[in-house]
Amino acid sequence: MKYLQQQSRLKLAIIGALSLMGLTACSDSDDIRAIMPPEPEPAPIVMHDFDVSVTNLTANQPLSPVVLLSHTSNLSIWQVGDPASVALEHLAEGGDTSMLVALDGIDASSVATAPIGPGANQTLSISIPEAQVAQLSIATMLVNTNDAFTGVQQIDLTSFTVDDKMTYHTMAYDAGTEANSEAKGTIPGPADMGEGFNAMRETNDRVSGHAGVISRDDGLSDSILDASHRFDNPVATITITRKK
Repeated sequence: MKYLQQQSRLKLAIIGALSLMGLTACSDSDDIRAIMPPEPEPAPIVMHDFDVSVTNLTANQPLSPVVLLSHTSNLSIWQVGDPASVALEHLAEGGDTSMLVALDGIDASSVATAPIGPGANQTLSISIPEAQVAQLSIATMLVNTNDAFTGVQQIDLTSFTVDDKMTYHTMAYDAGTEANSEAKGTIPGPADMGEGFNAMRETNDRVSGHAGVISRDDGLSDSILDASHRFDNPVATITITRKK
């Protein structure tokens, strides 16, 4: 009988010890959670803001809505002497920027909502995460032409500090994707309101400096253009300013 009592007391002691250990473990776990520091919040993304001012220097060549493209350093939007990409062809023939914005390597973009009339100025902005600041390219179409465009490309943004600005006087390029016939139905601008993009390409399929329009006033009888649509270089002034 005495042996059974001792065994019972031993079992109770073991159960009590285990219970105490469980309570202590819970208490220790609660204490550990109480002293652990909260998860740090992620660092805010630092943005660099740039304003781009574009002035149309032509007499009667509206510029299509300008596109700003922030991209990695190995991306070329056009190359003189090489065929234009399909994305550039869409811009140069019809002012369509959607394919340029979708190019691989574009980190950020901004597209104006309206064209720029002759003699007018427009400013648009682009915000770029600090980690992606690399280069900026800018392009727009001279819409009273078959496939003329202007702009600058691969401008190094990494050297810009706040309030720094750079000004560029840009020339007209011929995309080389459509013959410069100036014929009725082939000019997308207000001089004609004709066709924009056409997938067919002319024989001389390469980007070059634009020789200018001829117009009917200069003897091209089939031209829809007149002398007011002629242009000389430069055709635009572009100023890039870092704001933040």
